[in-house]
Amino acid sequence: MGVIREVQDHGIEGLDHNVLTAPLEKLVNWSRARSLWPATFGLACCAIEMMATGGSHYDMARLGMEVFRASPRQADVMIVAGRVSQKMAPVLRQIYDQMAEPKWVISMGVCASSGGMFNNYAIVQGVDQVVPVDVYAPGCPPGPETLLHAINTLHQSIENGELLRRRKAGGGGITVEQLDGQGASELVTIGRRAR
Repeated sequence: MGVIREVQDHGIEGLDHNVLTAPLEKLVNWSRARSLWPATFGLACCAIEMMATGGSHYDMARLGMEVFRASPRQADVMIVAGRVSQKMAPVLRQIYDQMAEPKWVISMGVCASSGGMFNNYAIVQGVDQVVPVDVYAPGCPPGPETLLHAINTLHQSIENGELLRRRKAGGGGITVEQLDGQGASELVTIGRRAR
């Protein structure tokens, strides 16, 4: 009876590790990683790159994420693509709160991650002030290759349980490497030209 109570109170983490529960935990994490259903939150130019990632050329279907959900109750990963305004922040939080547990967040682009070049009162200076972010995809905008790298990093981190350990410890998200050919020096040059 005590084992059932532990599972009810703490989930699979409440079980002691033994020959049966260790493979069960690995199976649960593997199935969580392979069955992610994204809720899109496309707000700016990064959303175009996110849509391109969902197209046939990059084929997110092989990752089990081909259907972007319109209802947050059917989704468990949110891709925040673009800058988040102060007016949009409560809506973002409401959608996040309606998502199924366990839920994950990918911050796509420099504007979502840190406000980007919009350093003013109207833009949230990092979506992590509104929702907890698990993976940061850098770039302005990050290409489909970088978003796919962020999704693969999310899969690996869910499988090995790293994200749940980070959440318990109060740690931040994982920043992935940018794979679409833009270098950091190019981003700085573009940002300075815009001023």
